[in-house]
Amino acid sequence: MVPKGKLIIIGGAINTGSFAETQFGLPENMNFFERGILKRITTESLRDTQSRFEIITTASLMPEKVGEEYIKAYAQLDVHNVGVLNITNREEANSDENYERIKAAEVIIFTGGDQLRLSSIFGGTKTHQILLDKYRNEPVVIAGTSAGAAASSKNMIYQGSSKDALLKGEVKITGGLGFIDDVIVDTHFVQRGRIGRLLYAAASNPGILGIGLGEDTGLFIADGHKMEAIGSGMVILVDGRTMADTNLTDVEMGQPVSIKNMVVHVMCDGDVYDLTDHSLVIHHPKVVPIA
Repeated sequence: MVPKGKLIIIGGAINTGSFAETQFGLPENMNFFERGILKRITTESLRDTQSRFEIITTASLMPEKVGEEYIKAYAQLDVHNVGVLNITNREEANSDENYERIKAAEVIIFTGGDQLRLSSIFGGTKTHQILLDKYRNEPVVIAGTSAGAAASSKNMIYQGSSKDALLKGEVKITGGLGFIDDVIVDTHFVQRGRIGRLLYAAASNPGILGIGLGEDTGLFIADGHKMEAIGSGMVILVDGRTMADTNLTDVEMGQPVSIKNMVVHVMCDGDVYDLTDHSLVIHHPKVVPIA
């Protein structure tokens, strides 16, 4: 089934002037790095600046502050029909009021924070079901940044240090919100050196495509399979289908893992990858000669 909705997943950003959270809190100066991506979310929506937006701050430890900053950022893009939903437990995720608000929304954005909060609070609830139904059957835009992006797929990385990622058992994977199958998403990818996490994930399940999103970088996914890179950074794809061998099942927990013949692609703004036939088309911008 081809979903009618659009999915936009964003890697987040932690530098001064960005929006995403760190363990130390939000930067003092939060001028969105992702402004171009936030604009793309708007223009892809059903009614552009008149669309109804709901910002879901469940993953965040500072939901009020995060919600306020999204409202401010979208106001600068002339988007004013914006609400904030801080759903903190499964009872709230099953409430009629929150169900109806999500049902009426044309754009839904999951903020950064802890992706395990998203999966454990939303999984199997009324709001989760209406989100899936809308994505499959309506021209809704569902976006997620950082944790919101990581939780968008059926399989989700929720834990694992970068430096020890290729030790057996270090990377922890669970179920996500399930908007897209056959991929697994990692965020803050280039800046935090998380290539090992995706290599391990792909080695343990070679049928899924690993997607590593750099900061201020995202993927716009249409028809459930056409993925366009957007933003200023890079998207790293790890394709395990060609993997020739691994010792993953032979080594003890905590021991290094060997991997043979894993394919890696790098995408930048405008490049398109098709999940159906696994083809990558690189965008070659025209170079304007200096007069």
